[in-house]
Amino acid sequence: MPRPSMPGLPDPRQAPEFYEGVAVKRLVAFVVDSLLTLVLSLLILPFTAFIALFFFPFLWGAVAAVYRVVTLARGSATWGMRLMAIELREADGLPLRPRVALLHVAGLYLSCLALPVQAVSVGLMLLTERGQGLSDLVLGTAMINRPA
Repeated sequence: MPRPSMPGLPDPRQAPEFYEGVAVKRLVAFVVDSLLTLVLSLLILPFTAFIALFFFPFLWGAVAAVYRVVTLARGSATWGMRLMAIELREADGLPLRPRVALLHVAGLYLSCLALPVQAVSVGLMLLTERGQGLSDLVLGTAMINRPA
């Protein structure tokens, strides 16, 4: 199978340290970010006169989406990713542009809506050379260990 051209990213065969353990770090970062956005959503709840209790999952989802898009667009990593020392990069090796950050989060949400699609994405993260999920492959992005 031909390897996709990603000239700005480290080659996984020549610099495997950039991709070692990234799948597990992504999972931990996802959990950290989910807990953080849960806390933010709970802090917002009183400002809605607790009416948001009736649609709390949607509030949490909206807070999480805004959080992820903003943090990815500003620093190519959410706070959970920064904690795990990983960052998302475009094929040219540069940090995510805002449009790509938005599309990446949209891809995450779309894959979470269908369990088989999410399973495929996780499988790809575990099996591809660069540990890319479905959204990464479509957008030409890759998660790497942050360079020292």
